[in-house]
Amino acid sequence: MTSRDMRRRDVVTALTATLTALAAGQVIRPGAADALGSTGGRAEAAGESWTTQTLEAFADTLIPGQRRYPGDLAVAGAVTGPGAVQAGVVDVLTSPDLPLAPLLPEIAALLDARAVAYALDHLVLLPVTSPPFVGLSFAQRTDLVAGLFRPGTPDRPVWQILGLVTGLAFDTAATLDTAQAVAAAHPGLAWLHFPPPDADGLWRFPQFSYGRALADTHPATTASGSPA
Repeated sequence: MTSRDMRRRDVVTALTATLTALAAGQVIRPGAADALGSTGGRAEAAGESWTTQTLEAFADTLIPGQRRYPGDLAVAGAVTGPGAVQAGVVDVLTSPDLPLAPLLPEIAALLDARAVAYALDHLVLLPVTSPPFVGLSFAQRTDLVAGLFRPGTPDRPVWQILGLVTGLAFDTAATLDTAQAVAAAHPGLAWLHFPPPDADGLWRFPQFSYGRALADTHPATTASGSPA
C-alpha cells in the first residue's frame, strides 16, 4: 500500500467519524437551528447552525473579512477589515423579499458535500465538529469555490446567485434603507466610502461623470429627477 493510499484511508476514517457523530447527534446538523440569523458580534459560534456557518464561509471566501471574535470558524480572517459576513450577508440571504430562505439548508448541504469530495481528492483531514466546507483552509475554500464557477459545472447557477447576493450585501446594504445604512456606518458602504446623501436624504451629483452633460434634461422630468 502506498503512502497516498494510507493518507486516503485516514481521510475516509475521519469522514466516517464525522458521519457517526452526526448520527449520534453530537454535532449540529445542517438546518438544525430554528432560524438563520446574522452572527455579527457573537462571542462564540457554538449556537450557529451548520447551514449558517457554511453560508458565511462561502460569503467570506468571495468577500473576505477579519474574524469577528476569537475562534471564529466561518470567517477565515484572511484580511483586515470587514467582509460580506460583517456586512450582513445572512440577513440578505434570509430576506423575505427573496425566495432563497427555504432552500438554504439544501444549498449549504450541497456545498458541504462538495467540500467532502474536495477533501477526499486532496487528502485533507476535516474536523468532526464543524461543517466540511468550514473545515477547509481559506486557500482550499478559494480553490473549491473557483471550481464551482467554472463553465460546465452542473450547479453553477446556484453559486452564481449566491455570489450575486453576497455582493449585494457588501456593496449595497441590500436589506437596509441606504441613507440609514450610511448613517449607521454599514461595514460595506463605509469600506467603499459610499457618500452620504444631501440634507433632504437625496443623492445629487453636481459634477458630470464625463465632465459634461450628455443630454438636456427632458421637460417632463419630475422634481425628484425621475422620468415622467
